[in-house]
Amino acid sequence: MSATPDRTDAVAEALARVRAALAELSPQVLELKDESHRHEGHGGHRAGHLTHLRVRIVAEAFRGQNRLARHRIVNGLLADEIARGLHALAIEASAPGE
Repeated sequence: MSATPDRTDAVAEALARVRAALAELSPQVLELKDESHRHEGHGGHRAGHLTHLRVRIVAEAFRGQNRLARHRIVNGLLADEIARGLHALAIEASAPGE
């Protein structure tokens, strides 16, 4: 009989994958906040999974990039996680000193 991972394990694993994907940008600051619990009963929410995430990232890679380009970079790096069920992503992306 196999054990079913609990919410904490599934979310922790998803957050680890997100951290690994965003590490490609060599961020000076990377803050991840699971906001899935705030969306229970709303579209995209799946109990026990990371479905709604807030990201704050500061990286040199964003220098000279506008907001849309920064969001495209982050979304591209998280494409696999989005395919796994990450439904909503709030992004605050900036270059150092901004």
